Amino acid sequence: MKFFILIFTCTLALETMAATPPHAESSPNPHTILAEVGKVVSPNGIDEAKAVDIGGIRQWITVRGRDRHNPILLVLHGGPAAPYLPNRYLFEGPWTDYFTVVEWDQRGCGKTYELNDPAKVAPTMHAERMLQDAEELVAYLHATCGKKKIFALGHSWGTILGLNLAVRRPDWLYAYIGLGQIINMREAERICYDWVLNTARKAGDTQAVKELEAIAPYPEPNGALPLEKINVERKWSVHYGGLTDGRQSYDFLENAEKISPDYSETDFKAIDAGSAFSLPKLLPEMAAIDFTRLTRLSCPVLIFAGRHDYTTPSEPVQRWLDRLEAPSKRWVWFENSAHMIWAEEPGRVLVSLVQFALPFATASARADE
Repeated sequence: MKFFILIFTCTLALETMAATPPHAESSPNPHTILAEVGKVVSPNGIDEAKAVDIGGIRQWITVRGRDRHNPILLVLHGGPAAPYLPNRYLFEGPWTDYFTVVEWDQRGCGKTYELNDPAKVAPTMHAERMLQDAEELVAYLHATCGKKKIFALGHSWGTILGLNLAVRRPDWLYAYIGLGQIINMREAERICYDWVLNTARKAGDTQAVKELEAIAPYPEPNGALPLEKINVERKWSVHYGGLTDGRQSYDFLENAEKISPDYSETDFKAIDAGSAFSLPKLLPEMAAIDFTRLTRLSCPVLIFAGRHDYTTPSEPVQRWLDRLEAPSKRWVWFENSAHMIWAEEPGRVLVSLVQFALPFATASARADE
């Protein structure tokens, strides 16, 4: 019967096409197509994209979910100033079955960068101010969505904001989830540098070895991470798969951003402008990050780690988590990932969020009954 219905439907479609006069069609707009495909249409869903007042400036957020009763998952993107909104369509859709997902272009980043005068924002570009932004955003979500708690998911640079949020506001969180967690930035950079230099030597890559040896010592003896040296280290660590396992460049994700349903061509150009604006201002503080003395948290902690991550390597994070006291803590390996876990193993990220994170919201709801 299903086969008959399919044939009948196709026959009707062909007859309709034959009866319709031919006409020139314009090329389909991928932005429009993807926006329509990803649109939330469920009666109890939410699909908002807007600027909100946070920290004295306008900041861009999206709030998407197929059921408003689901818990909120706030995504704290990496970089600094590397928004996930332009490629969220690659992975976020299935998340919205279980969570109301909030994407946020942070201060100095992407759409938020475009909304404000950079000259006025520049003096405020500090990690503490951005942590306060995160706190204000969570308070806004509490008020507008009627939720007492949320999940905070940080990636890379976003783990600095996320972990500090967990320290200061554990009562606001069902759990903190770290992907590509940063614990001790300088130790991580030493590990990454040693790995990529040894990898290049084993490969007989004389050009890579020459460029990498030229930036030694890395980091600097005083712990500084000059931007020009980071650029050399990242160039070769990306080439050898320390960012995305098995790939030699980030082009596949940057190209995906060019057809984003959330970002126009102008928005896309603002990514580079925001990065150039933000990174020099935040890098000194980022280089000094060290959570090794943080030994207790009052909310559950989940760490998702790429087995091949040599952008934020796992060794310092594992040692830290082993010592950490928390109501619950869990380490989840992603065997086929480096640093971009949500893009490299999106199915396993979804399953891990549902299996390991979601129960904390369910348990909290039962406790409130």
